[in-house]
Amino acid sequence: MTERRAQLAGNLARVEERIAAACAAAGRKRGEVTLIVVTKTYPASDVRLLAELGVRDVAENKDQEAAAKAAECAGLDLGWHFVGQLQTNKVRSVVGYADMVQSVDRVKLVGALSKAAVRAGREVGCLVQVALDAGSGETGSRGGVAPDGVRELASAVAGAEGLRLAGVMAVAPLAGPYAGRQRAAFERLMEISSGLRAEHPAAYMVSAGMSSDLEDAVAAGATHVRVGTAVLGVRPRLR
Repeated sequence: MTERRAQLAGNLARVEERIAAACAAAGRKRGEVTLIVVTKTYPASDVRLLAELGVRDVAENKDQEAAAKAAECAGLDLGWHFVGQLQTNKVRSVVGYADMVQSVDRVKLVGALSKAAVRAGREVGCLVQVALDAGSGETGSRGGVAPDGVRELASAVAGAEGLRLAGVMAVAPLAGPYAGRQRAAFERLMEISSGLRAEHPAAYMVSAGMSSDLEDAVAAGATHVRVGTAVLGVRPRLR
């Protein structure tokens, strides 16, 4: 076993212990929570090692890096999630490899994704990104639609050819009423999810929680957690 593989295996084991413990504390089954490893800034060789170690879902946030990495890892049994703010001019590329776009935050993006998915002959899963720090009609500081805009945007996704409405996603906000209150933020996201599922029962996915707050997300009811640093290590600071 190479040093890097051993390092990743140990990190994965520790994250698995955290998720399992959080599920037990919340009275949930471990199988109710899926781990998505955020591999941004790390090489395709790490993605291959993760796949060998049993990881089945990975996430990226920049198309240029993700497209190249997905091509290098073609043939691996992996689901690719795009989690970054997505510009319409990158949509055609993203649809070429992403199984799930977690950052759908405006109707114009829905139209572009639908057109690209139909052209590519693919069905792409979509999550509505909810900005818990945004007021009515605003966009969040880290992307996303305000809570009162979720219903309209979700309906647009559900009615778009080539797209599948899968649920909601959020990042714990750095400002606003939920700043520093991760558990409360994720509980609010679950309320939004429940409202959405009343109209779209299949849109059950709730993507929330990262390395620092995955326990809060699991306690609130998240179905997917997005973990990068705790698995791959601290990313080098950009200069």
